[in-house]
Amino acid sequence: MAQQKLYAGAKLRETRTRLGLTQRAFAEKLGVSLPYLNQMENNNRPVSTGVVLALAQEFGFDVTELSSGDAERMVTDMREALADPVFADGAPPLADLRLAASNAPALARAFLELHRAYRQTTERLASMDEALDREDSPARPSPWEEVRDFFHYCDNYIDAVDRAAENFARPHGEDRDVVKAAVEVLESRGITLRAGDKDLRRFDADKGELTISARASTATRRFQILHQLALLTQSKLVDATLDLARFQSEEARQIARIGMANYFAGAALLPYSAFLEAAQETRHDLEMLAERFGASVEQVAHRLSTLQRPGAKGIPFYFVRVDQAGTITKRHSATRLQFARYGGACPLWNVHQAFERPGHFLRQLAETPDGVRYLSIARDVSKPGGAFHAPVRRYAIGLGCEVTHAAELVYADDLDVTKPAAFEPIGISCRICERRDCHQRSIPPLEHRLTIDPNSRGTLPYKID
Repeated sequence: MAQQKLYAGAKLRETRTRLGLTQRAFAEKLGVSLPYLNQMENNNRPVSTGVVLALAQEFGFDVTELSSGDAERMVTDMREALADPVFADGAPPLADLRLAASNAPALARAFLELHRAYRQTTERLASMDEALDREDSPARPSPWEEVRDFFHYCDNYIDAVDRAAENFARPHGEDRDVVKAAVEVLESRGITLRAGDKDLRRFDADKGELTISARASTATRRFQILHQLALLTQSKLVDATLDLARFQSEEARQIARIGMANYFAGAALLPYSAFLEAAQETRHDLEMLAERFGASVEQVAHRLSTLQRPGAKGIPFYFVRVDQAGTITKRHSATRLQFARYGGACPLWNVHQAFERPGHFLRQLAETPDGVRYLSIARDVSKPGGAFHAPVRRYAIGLGCEVTHAAELVYADDLDVTKPAAFEPIGISCRICERRDCHQRSIPPLEHRLTIDPNSRGTLPYKID
């Protein structure tokens, strides 16, 4: 496979500005000419290996920060937006999208916001939501989508909250029973912990009672105690982080507050340094990690996808959770694989097969249309209600990384990752997938014209030009 060139002009300019250096001084330290630096900062040239090494040696720069994660996410999001029929005259070339994402990320974000507002307005009209008759219904992102995009573009890693959780779980770097410590803090505030059988978690401030469902699993009960601890003890930190996000509605801010408390709970239950070390030691064995930290397999998989601390990054994973209808209910990717903002995931992905084999880990070697290859792991994570008449929530989770990291995962054992034929073709969404011969395609790709011959029928009732 060809090595992808690294264009990181915006990151270079940001680094130079932060250091307070002129282009000439920066070029001298990097050992390149001024015109060459100018071309790199404007993405007319890729960042050379020598420059990457100089950044690390001269400035102690974490070179993984040069990765194009944000830019690739925006390129994927723009491609999906431009596949909308409203852009029927054709989308800009992929190279132009990459330039926009790298050189003008603010403009790219504004375009995505504009398209999202357009889409939501259209959906309101189509569903006769009476949007035109209501004065309080401006076109704005739904609170849920706004929060989802906030975590999406933060790489699902919130440094201040992550470190606060780690400091609580391991004061002075020493292990302790984090849930016991949390209960002691709650009791010092006059709060009594009780077991209930209705709500998963309920806090009554007037009575000073925190009730956790006795029907929930042990891992869930531990998580919910830490969640409440975050709401009560980390409010200033959470509010400061939310202020920076500048959400457009109070509903989005409150949803994000819950998300921050969830983040703190997961980071306290699975503290960064200790968890990263254990993940590397066990070769990312989800079951062993769940047993060691008293967490669920889903909590462990989700936490693995957040290990993106500068200077101490873990393997870049993607994490996704889908329901039985194929709807994505959780998503994040620190890899080049990005999920569709609207609709479900590719039906060829093994995460959908996990419902057919409950209790088993499914492995898949997969290749996306851009030629990137992945090792994907999937498993069902059904959540019993704890009583005969209580509903059971059924999901499947997917966790994966680029195949270059396969040797670091126990799930790659006995898989031949050097054999091209072992990789199954998958996509992101039928709307933007370029594969012409996919037998599971549900709708045509909107970036290509179709040829329809009424006298000929193949796998699909049309041919993609």
